Amino acid sequence: MSSFIIRRSRGRSLLLWKTHGFKITTSFSPSTDSLSASGFSSFLTRSFKTTSFGFVSGKISHLNQKFGNFVCSVNGSVSMTRRPLSSEAVAVAATCDGLTVERIIANQWPILDENESDWKSHAAAIAQSIQVIKRRLQWKKLLVRLKVLSAELNKPDLWDDPVRAGKISREHGSLTGKMKGVMTFERELLEHIDMLKLAKEENDSELESETLKALMDMRRVSKEKELEALLSGENDRCSCYIEVQAGVGGTDCNDWASMVMQMYKAWAQRRKFSVTVVDEMPAELAGIKRATIKVNGEYAYGYAKAEVGVHRLVRISPFASGKKRHTSFAAVAVIPILGDGSTRVQINDSDLRIERFRSGGAGGQHANTTDSAVRITHIPTSITATCQNERSQHMNKASAMAVLQSRLDQLEMARQTAMNAQHTQSLTEISWGNQIRTYVLQPYRMVKDLRTNYEVSDPDSVLEGDLDGFILSFLSSSLDKDDTEH
Repeated sequence: MSSFIIRRSRGRSLLLWKTHGFKITTSFSPSTDSLSASGFSSFLTRSFKTTSFGFVSGKISHLNQKFGNFVCSVNGSVSMTRRPLSSEAVAVAATCDGLTVERIIANQWPILDENESDWKSHAAAIAQSIQVIKRRLQWKKLLVRLKVLSAELNKPDLWDDPVRAGKISREHGSLTGKMKGVMTFERELLEHIDMLKLAKEENDSELESETLKALMDMRRVSKEKELEALLSGENDRCSCYIEVQAGVGGTDCNDWASMVMQMYKAWAQRRKFSVTVVDEMPAELAGIKRATIKVNGEYAYGYAKAEVGVHRLVRISPFASGKKRHTSFAAVAVIPILGDGSTRVQINDSDLRIERFRSGGAGGQHANTTDSAVRITHIPTSITATCQNERSQHMNKASAMAVLQSRLDQLEMARQTAMNAQHTQSLTEISWGNQIRTYVLQPYRMVKDLRTNYEVSDPDSVLEGDLDGFILSFLSSSLDKDDTEH
């Protein structure tokens, strides 16, 4: 019996091969291994039944082409050194017979249902997903930016300015992580194709079945990765504040603003985000004049940013006589909460005006009898933040400061990126002309997004928080509009 030991670089895996049964065992450290364990182990955990040493040599030769360089000897050790892959090398990654993701797409293999046992169909679907992901990540710009950042990191005086150096280092790490994720997924697809062809050559139905299943799993994962690519912005992973303000129009607009806020609370709960009411100003008769909620959860801002703008309601007014149709408006702003605890704007105490007042409410035994509510104004910008929902003045002040900090950070982002229309400085600055969506309850029933023309005929489901269709449609259209970007 001959045995072969294969060690992955940096001791990340240990493989024991034995001829005359060709038993293979493997151990991985998925948390640190950039190579996907699922793709690699689907081949390496197989037991090949053979007594031909020539067959072993063939396998070693094949793996030489796929996984790196081997040094092997009978009754000795086989060491494997994985070649580091640069972004340029991965851009032309190919199977042993020269098949690349680009060629898979060019072949125009028909894409069948996910349950069909056609490996070409699965490969074509995965290849298309990889192409979509690269386009959404603006692949060419990403590589150019990564090159610029790498040059900056190599400058000897970089850390003379620690703040700037830290920012460059974090951006470089983030972009590198995105690129490696796509590169690994692309390489995994090509490795599965190689394994499947090898299984067919060896008439190994079990390996063929395992590899086909792995491709089917990859196809399902590819759709998740497409969605992740939609949320690749700098602050998309952050939690956020959602602010709603009623338009000019009396009780109908106040009631509509309350409906919009309830819609976002329901949406957040559907997505398993936690919701905290930061501030709420009730209207005299019904609804609210304005309200702010804090939505905690990964990618809360990435999703909710699609909702910034003016929402228009058309219905028969329940508050006016004559049963006439009434149009109401509510403005929505979404502000990211920087997840790393960093801030873009330093707030000086001397720039703040802090006012304390008695919280509003329904009255009666629940009326607030102390001046616990807090309003903080940033004098240089006139931006304000209010909180009256916490138990104490101290807690209200802390919450109001957090909202003010996020608003000022948002203002700075808007200034730096010259995108003031998308990054709201304050709710009052949203123009009523920026209508993004119309909700019609009478005489017919429909909700339509004016930016994408996406529409549904069930307004009740939308008002109960079913917003993902509108959100994903907007995010997709905004990132997929340039089909030439890879």
